[in-house]
Amino acid sequence: MAVVRRRSALPQAPSYSLADVQSVSDAHDEPAWLRARRRQAWEIYRNTPMPYQEEEWRRTDYRHIRWDEAERLIQANGATAAVVPAKNLEPLTGAEQGGLLVFVDGKVVRSELAQSLARQGVIFSDLRTALRDHSELVERRLMTQAVRATDGKFAALHAALWDYGVFVYVPRNTIAELPLHVVCYNTSAGAAMGHVLVVVDENAQATMQVEYASSEAAGQSAYIGATELIVGDAGALRYVSLQDWNRDTFEFSHQRGIVGRDAQLDWVNGVMGSRLTKAFIEVDAVGQGANARVSGFFFADHDQFFDLDTQQNHNAPLTNTDLLFKGAARDRARTLWQGMIKSLPQMQRIDGYQVCRNLLLSDEARMDSIPGLEIEADDVACSHAATFGTLEEEPIYYLMSRGVTRPQAQLMIIEGFFDELLKRIPFERVRQRLMAEIEAKIIG
Repeated sequence: MAVVRRRSALPQAPSYSLADVQSVSDAHDEPAWLRARRRQAWEIYRNTPMPYQEEEWRRTDYRHIRWDEAERLIQANGATAAVVPAKNLEPLTGAEQGGLLVFVDGKVVRSELAQSLARQGVIFSDLRTALRDHSELVERRLMTQAVRATDGKFAALHAALWDYGVFVYVPRNTIAELPLHVVCYNTSAGAAMGHVLVVVDENAQATMQVEYASSEAAGQSAYIGATELIVGDAGALRYVSLQDWNRDTFEFSHQRGIVGRDAQLDWVNGVMGSRLTKAFIEVDAVGQGANARVSGFFFADHDQFFDLDTQQNHNAPLTNTDLLFKGAARDRARTLWQGMIKSLPQMQRIDGYQVCRNLLLSDEARMDSIPGLEIEADDVACSHAATFGTLEEEPIYYLMSRGVTRPQAQLMIIEGFFDELLKRIPFERVRQRLMAEIEAKIIG
């Protein structure tokens, strides 16, 4: 006799304990201040219910994650950089790049920094090494200004249990002309908790790309990550994040940029992989004259679900934020974008703009966009928009009348849809690779 089991009304939590937190600290002989922060974060995590019915979570059902598989912390198994696809390791520009860090299953397997940047005082290392060699710089900024343990259940879990990461520091008045490149690659199922901390000091400049990917593995995985981008006064950072996890990975991440007075942040975020992604992508304009441009592209197929929650916080007057996301969905995939522009009281003469453009490629796919404004000042220029469309027959027919096949015509239109965003990636070879990946999704 078959037994019908009712799905739990509430999402289950992973079964970590304080002993797991202490084990991470003991394994790496962490300083007392970090041990204390981990314990504080654990208490926040323990006392915070799993998110489900809160406004930013109520459309996101992740109850099908199997925590008995996904919660096991991934351990390095001896794999080297040779297992990483060659396309991920290609230099970003020409034959030389400023630095390359490669993680396989959370372990550094390749670390390079150009001598020209090292002589300028640029720090580009894994977070463990930075804790040892630059403890004061890390202590001041690690989850104290951008992402915090109080940001949510998964932010607290990350703060308590993060196990590997990247630290970048560009000193004051320094221009790091060569780009920095990070690759995080997993070969095993289980949980990975990576952290990216980038600090561009006053009047400094840098360009950086981080890539996340994984091979097929037996079992489900979870990536519980955090990204902190801190741009000092008059500084400038171009940052590209590309995610292509395997289809059994669930991502829960908090990402935030802090932009100082007269500073610039140009942030591109691409999401192509995972079974489910729930990402909080926020930018705080904290200094007068701060300027942030946030660009995102995503393409979901099969049964993927992407939930991208963006927020633009104007915490100073005379600040500008510009957000453009473009996405496509086919098969039974679903996407959700929730956006918000916020200003504090008296933050006058701000300019905030957000738009998400969606392209539906099948009748079964679903795409939702929910823009929002929460303005507490009266001298502002803020606007938002969301658009939805399908492949129209007129341009397809036009191209076919000139000898282009129907599938190729559809491909050309979709590529044109994403072209505006891909052009914002400063690396030509990377743009070509991403277009090839989009084409593969279109062809199916």
